[in-house]
Amino acid sequence: MDPFTHTLVGLTTAKAGVERLSPLATTVCVLAANSPDSDVIVGLTTDRWNYLHHHRGITHSIVGVIVLAVVIPAIVWLGERAWSRLRRRQAVSRYRGLLLASAIATATHPLMDWTNNYGVRPLLPWSGRWIYGDLVFIVDPFILLVVGGAAFLATSDRWPKVVLWALLGAAFVTLSFIVAARRDPSLEGADTARMILLVGVLVFSIVRLTGFVRGRERIVATTALALVIFYWGGLALAHRKALASANSVANQAASQFHEDVLRVVAMPTLANPTRWFCVAETDRAIYRFTVRLGDRTAADPKLIVDGYQADGPEGIERYAKPANQAAELASVASKDRRAGILLDFARFPIAHVPEQDCVSQTIVQFSDLRYTKPGTGRGTFSLNVPVECATK
Repeated sequence: MDPFTHTLVGLTTAKAGVERLSPLATTVCVLAANSPDSDVIVGLTTDRWNYLHHHRGITHSIVGVIVLAVVIPAIVWLGERAWSRLRRRQAVSRYRGLLLASAIATATHPLMDWTNNYGVRPLLPWSGRWIYGDLVFIVDPFILLVVGGAAFLATSDRWPKVVLWALLGAAFVTLSFIVAARRDPSLEGADTARMILLVGVLVFSIVRLTGFVRGRERIVATTALALVIFYWGGLALAHRKALASANSVANQAASQFHEDVLRVVAMPTLANPTRWFCVAETDRAIYRFTVRLGDRTAADPKLIVDGYQADGPEGIERYAKPANQAAELASVASKDRRAGILLDFARFPIAHVPEQDCVSQTIVQFSDLRYTKPGTGRGTFSLNVPVECATK
């Protein structure tokens, strides 16, 4: 999930009662909820491929979460004691309370990340196997609104905090307009997300002005966390139906090419629990399509287009796996360090050789079909590797 969601979940967790474990527990909750993303340091100090290799790595694993859950409160506890000694005051924080608060908040991070289609690797360093929840889009306006609204109502007890929250809300709304203006097909729900945020900000502002929440902050925060869990449950039911539809579409499409379906996934889209982006792999190709719950015409198995086309009619995109000479060129290109990292990360990797007949050199295009298609240029989830034709 995005860092805003993790921060708001940590803050809401603290306000749900965890803050009572010790002074500074709220600070620890916010830091701990974000601590697994400390792997961003790799991206700041090396290239983007090392970052892709290490992101959601050891810091998101069971071992990493345990270590961070111990380290974060230790730093805060020692820092508070050092500061108190300088100010000649008695330290007030309790390490045991901070440790428990940290354990709870840190655990929320990989749990939240598991719910989307990016995945986590909980068994590192022993196993690099990815697991995916496929329930929540990487940025979910419903969750942002619920935990953000609860955190706002539970902490805006003074006007300086109200002003800070107002600035944060304005930033979110502005960002939603910017995203909607991009008109990216993968962000079809941007307009809906913007409307959700606008309405939500208005509703929570009115509730705050009524003073209804005063004295009920803990109940509000606990209710918000419970609503997130119920929301996951609803999405799980929707995902089950979407996956059943995706399997049906995939099998009908594959039968036209006499292929065997190996696996099918249905992944969430932005702000629309009824629309699911699906990828299916067969023995000779990978298909991409969209299913909409309750809409039988969302993906027509009879309408299959070459996925490598820049544009085409709406239907099912088919990406043939490389064979013969193309497979040999792709095998050579896969030895590139960057390609190795991308292929290790990719859930649905595909290689495409646009020009196989060449004199000296050609390009092998790699991509993870969850996020992009081959030939889309420089990006985190795509890569073009030049290959000498003499190696074929």
